[in-house]
Amino acid sequence: MLPAGLTRTTLAFLDWLAGKALPPSRLPSHQRTGQRGEEVAYFYLRSLGYTVVARNFRSPRRRGEIDLIAWENDVLCFIEVKTRTSREIKPAEAAVDRGKQRELLGMAREYLRHLPPACPWRFDLLSIYFDFASPPQFELFQNVLPVS
Repeated sequence: MLPAGLTRTTLAFLDWLAGKALPPSRLPSHQRTGQRGEEVAYFYLRSLGYTVVARNFRSPRRRGEIDLIAWENDVLCFIEVKTRTSREIKPAEAAVDRGKQRELLGMAREYLRHLPPACPWRFDLLSIYFDFASPPQFELFQNVLPVS
């Protein structure tokens, strides 16, 4: 397995190369920003000691998606990543309303169906702010949704 720094550099090079060789993305800019946020979230969480086991988890049985699923020590974490280019409108974490919370909880239960019932788990929220003049800023909120 490659060290995180080498992997990050390799991916940055491949992104640059793809930008030169492939036609421009047709995704709206907010979706490109979200994808970029999920990429840097992966490396940020790894630097904190998380072990990422799934990205963009979906199930045919439910609507929705979980951005990242990772272990922090012996706790399984379902991580919602919210990325913004500005803090001026509202904080990124404010986008996780009750509807999104219900969707995340349902998806988490779907994932947990395949694990032992006593598995400890929680929801984390990672807000990322891109200011193009400086490195991304991260705010990690652990155990943000009550699970019962």
